[in-house]
Amino acid sequence: MLQVLHAAFRFEIYELVSLFQRRLLDILEKVATDDILLILIVANLCNKHCQRLLLKCIEMVVKSDIDYMTLEKKLPRNVVKQIVKFRSNLGSDGQSLGFPDKHVKSIYGALDMDDIELVKMLLHEKHTTLDDAKALHYAVAYCDPKTTKQLLDLELADVNGKDHRGYTVLHVAAMRKEPEIIMSLLTRGAQPSYITSDGRTALKISKMHTRSIDYCRPVKRGETSPKERLCIEMLERAEAKDSPTEATSVPVEMISDNLREKLLYLESRVWLAERLFPAEAKTAMNNANVDGTLKFKSSSLLQPCAGYKRSVDDVARASLEMTAEQLSRMEALSKTVQLGMRFFPRCSNIINKILCDDLSELSIVERVDTEERKNRYNEILEEMKKAFTEDKKKFDGSASASSSKSARAVRAKVAKS
Repeated sequence: MLQVLHAAFRFEIYELVSLFQRRLLDILEKVATDDILLILIVANLCNKHCQRLLLKCIEMVVKSDIDYMTLEKKLPRNVVKQIVKFRSNLGSDGQSLGFPDKHVKSIYGALDMDDIELVKMLLHEKHTTLDDAKALHYAVAYCDPKTTKQLLDLELADVNGKDHRGYTVLHVAAMRKEPEIIMSLLTRGAQPSYITSDGRTALKISKMHTRSIDYCRPVKRGETSPKERLCIEMLERAEAKDSPTEATSVPVEMISDNLREKLLYLESRVWLAERLFPAEAKTAMNNANVDGTLKFKSSSLLQPCAGYKRSVDDVARASLEMTAEQLSRMEALSKTVQLGMRFFPRCSNIINKILCDDLSELSIVERVDTEERKNRYNEILEEMKKAFTEDKKKFDGSASASSSKSARAVRAKVAKS
C-alpha cells in the first residue's frame, strides 16, 4: 500500500493517494513501531496530500520508545524537531527522549568516522563501557560492516546485550539486512533464539522485512543472491545448527599434512565459490579478512605430486618452506571455507561435488589454459548454477536427493570434458 501511495503521488494521481492514505490510516495501529517511520517518511514526501497520515504517524512516534538517535538517522530534520517538541510538551526529560550525553555522542561520532582507536581512547578517558554507550547497537545499525567487525574484535561488548527497547544487536542486524554483520555476530556467540519484548526472534524480524519474491524466486544467470535471502538462510541455519541433515563433511584436503597442497586447494576452492556463489563467498571472505584469490598460482605449489609417498622429513621441509605470509593466508582461507560450510552448507556441498576427492583430477588452476577449456569450464559453472537453483526450490529435507542427482550429472560432464 505504501508503494502504491508513493507511486500515485509521483504520477499525480491524487484520488489514488487519498484512497491509500485512508487504507493506511485504517491499519496503522497494527503496524510494527519501526515500520511507522517508513510510513512517516513517505507521508512527509507527499506533503499536503497526506497531512492526516503524517500527523497520525508523528503522534504514534511521539508516544513510542524510539530513541532520538534513531529519529535523527532516519527522519528529516524538520520532522525530528516536531517530535522532540511534542515529547517535551508531554513532560519528557532528556533521558526519556533518548538523547545521548556528550561523551556517548563523541563515541558515536568516532564510529561514524570508522576510527576504532579514537573509540578506545574515549572509553578510557571517561571509564565508559561499550555496553553503557550501546555502541555495538549503534555500529550494527549505522556503521560500515568492517567497523562493526573491528569493534567486535575488541571483545569489550556483550554480543547478547539488550538496548532500552529489549533488542539485541542481532535483532538490529536483522532489521538492517546486512549478511556480513549477521555472520560476524553469529560467529561471536550471538544467540538467534533471543526474543524481543513482542516475541520476535532475529529470524522472524528478517522474514518480516523481506519480500517473498526476494527469497523464493530463482536466481538468474549472472545474478547474485539477494542480501535478504542470505540473512534469512544464515539465521535459519543458526537456529537449526544441531540438525544432522545439514552437516557438511570436511574435505580431506583441509587436513592435509602437505601445507603447499593445502594452500592451493583452499585458493582454488574459494576461487570457485566466488564464481558460483559470489554473494555467499564475499560474506565469508570479508569475515575472514580474505581479499581476492589465486595469489599463489605457481605450479611449484603442486609439488610433490599427488600419490607421492612423503616422509616425515619431506613434510617438515615443506612446512619450513612456507613463508609467514603464506601461512597467514592459508589460515584466513581455511576460515573462509569453514564459514561457508557452517552458514551455506548447500553451496559447500555442491563445491565438494565439483572438487571430488583429488584436486589434481580437476586441474582448476593450472590446466585451464586454452580458450576452449575456459569456455568448457564456464559451461560447467552454468550447469552448477542451474543445479543449485533447482535445489533451492526444495528447501525442505527431501531436497538432498535431488541435489546429489544434479551434482552427479555435472560430474559426468566434467569427466567427459
